[in-house]
Parts: sequence; structure tokens; C-alpha cells
Amino acid sequence: ETGASVLLLRTCLALLASPIYLLSFLGMWEPFCRKVFFPFILDKICVLHDKKSKKHKQELFRNLPDFRGPSGELRLLEIGTGAGGNFQFYPPGCKVTCTDINPNFQESLTKNMKKNQHLHYERFLVAAGEDLSQVPSGSVDAVVCTLVLCSVHSVSGTLREVLRVLRPGGAFYFLEHVAAEHSSWRYFWQQVCFPTWKLVFAGCCLTRELWKNLEEAKFSELKIQHISMAMPCMPIEPHIVGYGVK
Repeated sequence: ETGASVLLLRTCLALLASPIYLLSFLGMWEPFCRKVFFPFILDKICVLHDKKSKKHKQELFRNLPDFRGPSGELRLLEIGTGAGGNFQFYPPGCKVTCTDINPNFQESLTKNMKKNQHLHYERFLVAAGEDLSQVPSGSVDAVVCTLVLCSVHSVSGTLREVLRVLRPGGAFYFLEHVAAEHSSWRYFWQQVCFPTWKLVFAGCCLTRELWKNLEEAKFSELKIQHISMAMPCMPIEPHIVGYGVK
């Protein structure tokens, strides 16, 4: 019964979004989404999400300085930097390498770099989380990834790369939206929105149980907290936040 309701409501949603499905069929949606729509809409959503997540992020990144390398420097790599909304939380003097699969955030990224001159920006790499081959193994003290694991092609592949580039004793920080409790209305709506949401928001999957992937990855220590972040009219309230040590 639930399955039938999900299918029916998915169809209604697809009809509402039919112009996007048509553009996608014609091969025109993805380039437009990547270049124009996604950076624009993400900017708007991020303003709201940044407000809601600020205290969680302050708390999360508080112990970043503890992971400084033997030289006393903190070399940090961010996967899916986007517009650079996390820069404000990094400690002064931190050496940052930015990576993103989508190079179209340049404008807001430059703005955030100017705002956060307490950091050293090393380089910007156009790279997917699953393939950080431009980054040498064991070369960074911390890897940060927020609202990115929902849209990578392979979560386990990305976590393998994270562990490869981290030095032993380095840390991986994450804050991600995840699947809701299966018996909840939230999960029902996540299932309804799933295909259309994934198409509109550049491959973002609503129902990933990312805590399971993190538990399966080979971290020597892992701290995960399940939290809820009220995002009006959006099926992305349940989140996980924490860090893992290599």
C-alpha cells in the first residue's frame, strides 16, 4: 500500500517537474543545472542551512587544531568546497586545498576567500570525491566534507580516498543529511521526492544511510551524532555530524 502511494505521488511530482524531465531527456538540463541552476539554488539553500548548522559546525570544528601535523601546520583538504561556507570555521594559518567536481562556484568562492583571509589557500582542484589522485597519499592532516556524500557516485570509494590522503592520526570531519527513520512520515516523503529531487539537485540522494558507510570504513576512532535540522518544506531534516580518525 505504501509502495503504491509512493509511486502515485512520485508520478504527480514528475508531472509537475515535466519541463525539467524533458530538458533532461534532450540532454540540456545537466549542463544548465551544473553551470547556472545548481550554484544559484545552492547559494540560497546554503544561506539557510548555514544559519541552522552554525552552532553544530562551531562545535564540530573546535578540535581541528588538535590534528596539526608534526610541523605544527594544519593541512586541510575540503571535498566539495562549493562556495566556501566552511572557511570561517577553520583555525588561523590553516593551509587549505579546495576540491569540487563543479568549477562553477567561482564567484561566491572568491567572495568567501576574501572574507576569510586568516587562511592560506593552497590550490583549487576540479576533482570528484572518488578520485583525488592529484593529492599525494598521507599528505593532509584533516579532510572536511559537508553536504557532499549525498551526491557522490560511490560513498565507499570516496571514503577510501579520504583515508588514503590522510596521514595516520589525521581526521575526517563530516556533516551530512541522511535517510529518516523508516517508519516515519519523513522517510515516506523522502521516497516520494527521491527521483525528482535527484534530477533537480544534481544527483543528491535523499535516502542514504551514510552512518553505515562510515562504520564500515576503516577509521580507528569514529564519533557520530544524529541530529535534526529544521529545513522548511525540504525533506532533508535528519543529519549526522562527527569525525573519524585514521
